[in-house]
Amino acid sequence: MGAVDRVDTGRPAVVSVHGVGLSQSPDGAADHSGAMTTETPSDTARFAERAERFAALLTTDLHRGAPTPCTGWSVRDVVDHVVATQRDFLVRQGLLAADAPTPTDFDAHRREVLDVLGRDDVAGRAYDGYFGPTTVGATMADFYGWDLLVHAWDVAAATGQQWDVSDAEAAELDATADGWGGALYGEGICAPAVAVPADAPARDRLLGRLGRDPSWRP
Repeated sequence: MGAVDRVDTGRPAVVSVHGVGLSQSPDGAADHSGAMTTETPSDTARFAERAERFAALLTTDLHRGAPTPCTGWSVRDVVDHVVATQRDFLVRQGLLAADAPTPTDFDAHRREVLDVLGRDDVAGRAYDGYFGPTTVGATMADFYGWDLLVHAWDVAAATGQQWDVSDAEAAELDATADGWGGALYGEGICAPAVAVPADAPARDRLLGRLGRDPSWRP
Protein backbone atom coordinates (compact mmCIF):
# COMPACT_ATOMS: atom_id res chain seq x y z
CA MET A 1 0.00 0.00 0.00
CA GLY A 2 2.05 2.87 -1.25
CA ALA A 3 1.39 6.31 -2.62
CA VAL A 4 0.78 7.11 -6.26
CA ASP A 5 0.25 10.69 -7.25
CA ARG A 6 -0.76 11.20 -10.86
CA VAL A 7 -1.93 14.76 -10.50
CA ASP A 8 0.33 17.69 -9.74
CA THR A 9 2.79 17.06 -6.96
CA GLY A 10 5.81 17.18 -9.23
CA ARG A 11 7.38 14.55 -7.01
CA PRO A 12 8.20 10.94 -7.84
CA ALA A 13 5.44 8.48 -7.06
CA VAL A 14 5.96 5.80 -4.46
CA VAL A 15 4.37 2.73 -5.95
CA SER A 16 3.65 -0.63 -4.37
CA VAL A 17 4.44 -3.10 -7.10
CA HIS A 18 3.37 -6.04 -4.98
CA GLY A 19 -0.30 -5.56 -5.71
CA VAL A 20 -1.48 -6.39 -2.24
CA GLY A 21 -2.56 -3.12 -0.79
CA LEU A 22 -3.80 0.40 -1.31
CA SER A 23 -1.16 2.32 -3.17
CA GLN A 24 -2.77 5.48 -4.46
CA SER A 25 -2.52 8.86 -2.86
CA PRO A 26 -5.75 9.97 -1.19
CA ASP A 27 -5.06 13.65 -1.86
CA GLY A 28 -4.99 13.37 -5.62
CA ALA A 29 -5.10 10.10 -7.47
CA ALA A 30 -7.50 8.09 -5.39
CA ASP A 31 -8.84 9.60 -2.20
CA HIS A 32 -11.24 6.96 -1.05
CA SER A 33 -12.24 8.85 2.08
CA GLY A 34 -13.83 11.55 -0.06
CA ALA A 35 -17.30 10.70 1.23
CA MET A 36 -16.24 12.27 4.50
CA THR A 37 -16.95 15.94 4.21
CA THR A 38 -16.38 16.97 7.81
CA GLU A 39 -13.87 15.88 10.40
CA THR A 40 -15.39 14.39 13.52
CA PRO A 41 -13.75 14.30 16.95
CA SER A 42 -13.12 10.59 16.49
CA ASP A 43 -10.94 10.80 13.36
CA THR A 44 -7.64 11.32 15.15
CA ALA A 45 -8.63 8.85 17.85
CA ARG A 46 -9.51 6.19 15.26
CA PHE A 47 -6.20 6.63 13.49
CA ALA A 48 -4.38 6.48 16.84
CA GLU A 49 -6.15 3.26 17.79
CA ARG A 50 -5.37 1.58 14.49
CA ALA A 51 -1.74 2.73 14.57
CA GLU A 52 -1.38 1.44 18.12
CA ARG A 53 -2.63 -1.98 17.08
CA PHE A 54 -0.13 -2.09 14.23
CA ALA A 55 2.67 -1.00 16.56
CA ALA A 56 1.76 -3.73 19.04
CA LEU A 57 2.78 -6.36 16.48
CA LEU A 58 6.27 -4.87 16.19
CA THR A 59 7.47 -6.00 19.58
CA THR A 60 10.84 -7.31 18.52
CA ASP A 61 13.45 -6.84 15.82
CA LEU A 62 13.89 -10.60 15.51
CA HIS A 63 11.32 -10.93 12.75
CA ARG A 64 11.98 -7.74 10.79
CA GLY A 65 13.56 -9.72 7.97
CA ALA A 66 10.79 -12.32 7.85
CA PRO A 67 8.94 -12.69 4.53
CA THR A 68 5.34 -11.49 4.39
CA PRO A 69 2.36 -12.25 2.15
CA CYS A 70 3.39 -9.16 0.16
CA THR A 71 5.56 -10.86 -2.44
CA GLY A 72 9.16 -9.79 -2.09
CA TRP A 73 8.52 -7.74 1.02
CA SER A 74 9.86 -8.43 4.49
CA VAL A 75 8.25 -7.17 7.67
CA ARG A 76 10.71 -4.29 7.56
CA ASP A 77 9.59 -3.45 4.02
CA VAL A 78 5.95 -3.35 5.14
CA VAL A 79 6.82 -1.03 8.02
CA ASP A 80 8.90 1.20 5.77
CA HIS A 81 6.01 1.32 3.32
CA VAL A 82 3.34 2.49 5.79
CA VAL A 83 5.71 5.07 7.26
CA ALA A 84 6.72 6.42 3.84
CA THR A 85 3.17 6.71 2.49
CA GLN A 86 1.82 8.47 5.56
CA ARG A 87 4.71 10.90 5.64
CA ASP A 88 4.39 11.55 1.92
CA PHE A 89 0.75 12.55 2.43
CA LEU A 90 1.62 14.90 5.29
CA VAL A 91 4.43 16.47 3.27
CA ARG A 92 2.10 17.13 0.35
CA GLN A 93 -0.38 18.68 2.75
CA GLY A 94 2.32 21.04 3.99
CA LEU A 95 2.19 19.53 7.47
CA LEU A 96 5.63 17.95 7.47
CA ALA A 97 8.86 19.28 6.00
CA ALA A 98 10.02 17.35 2.95
CA ASP A 99 13.49 17.04 4.47
CA ALA A 100 12.26 16.03 7.92
CA PRO A 101 14.24 13.01 9.13
CA THR A 102 12.31 9.76 9.08
CA PRO A 103 12.09 8.11 12.52
CA THR A 104 13.98 4.86 12.88
CA ASP A 105 10.96 2.93 14.16
CA PHE A 106 7.22 2.92 13.62
CA ASP A 107 6.36 3.91 17.17
CA ALA A 108 8.37 7.13 16.89
CA HIS A 109 6.70 7.83 13.54
CA ARG A 110 3.27 7.19 15.08
CA ARG A 111 3.93 9.67 17.86
CA GLU A 112 5.08 12.29 15.35
CA VAL A 113 1.97 11.85 13.21
CA LEU A 114 -0.30 12.14 16.23
CA ASP A 115 1.54 15.28 17.24
CA VAL A 116 0.85 16.76 13.80
CA LEU A 117 -2.81 15.76 13.94
CA GLY A 118 -3.10 17.23 17.41
CA ARG A 119 -2.20 20.73 16.28
CA ASP A 120 -5.00 23.27 16.13
CA ASP A 121 -7.32 22.72 13.18
CA VAL A 122 -5.05 20.20 11.42
CA ALA A 123 -7.34 17.17 11.62
CA GLY A 124 -10.30 19.22 10.45
CA ARG A 125 -8.43 20.88 7.59
CA ALA A 126 -10.42 20.43 4.41
CA TYR A 127 -9.01 19.71 0.97
CA ASP A 128 -10.36 18.46 -2.32
CA GLY A 129 -9.91 14.71 -2.54
CA TYR A 130 -10.51 12.41 -5.46
CA PHE A 131 -14.18 11.95 -4.59
CA GLY A 132 -14.75 15.47 -3.36
CA PRO A 133 -14.12 17.52 -0.21
CA THR A 134 -12.61 15.64 2.72
CA THR A 135 -10.31 16.37 5.65
CA VAL A 136 -6.82 15.45 6.78
CA GLY A 137 -8.23 13.66 9.81
CA ALA A 138 -10.71 11.62 7.80
CA THR A 139 -8.02 10.57 5.35
CA MET A 140 -5.65 9.50 8.12
CA ALA A 141 -8.39 7.47 9.83
CA ASP A 142 -10.23 5.98 6.88
CA PHE A 143 -7.47 5.58 4.31
CA TYR A 144 -4.17 5.21 6.14
CA GLY A 145 -5.80 3.69 9.22
CA TRP A 146 -7.52 1.15 6.98
CA ASP A 147 -4.15 0.51 5.35
CA LEU A 148 -2.58 -0.16 8.74
CA LEU A 149 -5.20 -2.70 9.76
CA VAL A 150 -4.84 -4.65 6.54
CA HIS A 151 -1.04 -4.60 6.67
CA ALA A 152 -1.32 -5.69 10.29
CA TRP A 153 -2.45 -9.06 8.94
CA ASP A 154 0.64 -9.24 6.76
CA VAL A 155 2.85 -8.66 9.78
CA ALA A 156 0.87 -11.00 12.02
CA ALA A 157 0.94 -13.80 9.44
CA ALA A 158 4.67 -13.33 8.91
CA THR A 159 5.49 -13.43 12.61
CA GLY A 160 3.02 -16.03 13.90
CA GLN A 161 0.88 -13.53 15.77
CA GLN A 162 -2.86 -13.09 16.01
CA TRP A 163 -4.57 -10.61 13.69
CA ASP A 164 -6.76 -8.81 16.18
CA VAL A 165 -9.69 -8.05 13.87
CA SER A 166 -13.12 -9.41 14.65
CA ASP A 167 -15.47 -10.63 11.95
CA ALA A 168 -17.64 -7.57 12.60
CA GLU A 169 -14.71 -5.23 12.08
CA ALA A 170 -13.60 -7.16 9.00
CA ALA A 171 -17.08 -6.67 7.58
CA GLU A 172 -16.75 -2.94 8.27
CA LEU A 173 -13.40 -2.82 6.48
CA ASP A 174 -14.96 -4.73 3.60
CA ALA A 175 -17.76 -2.17 3.43
CA THR A 176 -15.18 0.60 3.27
CA ALA A 177 -13.57 -1.12 0.31
CA ASP A 178 -16.98 -1.21 -1.38
CA GLY A 179 -16.82 2.57 -1.64
CA TRP A 180 -13.69 2.39 -3.79
CA GLY A 181 -15.36 0.40 -6.56
CA GLY A 182 -13.13 -0.80 -9.35
CA ALA A 183 -10.27 1.37 -8.10
CA LEU A 184 -9.58 -1.33 -5.51
CA TYR A 185 -7.91 -3.39 -8.24
CA GLY A 186 -6.18 -0.55 -10.02
CA GLU A 187 -2.48 -0.59 -10.77
CA GLY A 188 -0.41 -0.81 -7.60
CA ILE A 189 -3.42 -1.37 -5.34
CA CYS A 190 -4.79 -4.88 -4.76
CA ALA A 191 -3.93 -8.09 -6.54
CA PRO A 192 -6.82 -10.07 -8.01
CA ALA A 193 -9.07 -11.58 -5.39
CA VAL A 194 -8.17 -15.00 -3.96
CA ALA A 195 -11.07 -17.45 -3.89
CA VAL A 196 -12.25 -18.41 -0.41
CA PRO A 197 -15.31 -20.46 0.58
CA ALA A 198 -18.56 -18.48 0.57
CA ASP A 199 -19.18 -19.56 4.17
CA ALA A 200 -15.70 -18.54 5.37
CA PRO A 201 -15.48 -16.03 8.24
CA ALA A 202 -15.84 -12.40 7.28
CA ARG A 203 -12.16 -11.77 7.95
CA ASP A 204 -11.11 -14.51 5.53
CA ARG A 205 -13.48 -13.23 2.87
CA LEU A 206 -12.00 -9.76 3.32
CA LEU A 207 -8.45 -11.05 2.96
CA GLY A 208 -9.36 -12.99 -0.14
CA ARG A 209 -11.01 -9.96 -1.66
CA LEU A 210 -7.81 -7.99 -1.07
CA GLY A 211 -5.67 -10.54 -2.90
CA ARG A 212 -4.45 -12.35 0.21
CA ASP A 213 -4.61 -16.06 0.92
CA PRO A 214 -5.94 -16.45 4.49
CA SER A 215 -4.01 -19.73 4.81
CA TRP A 216 -0.65 -18.14 3.92
CA ARG A 217 2.25 -19.15 6.12
CA PRO A 218 5.95 -18.19 5.89
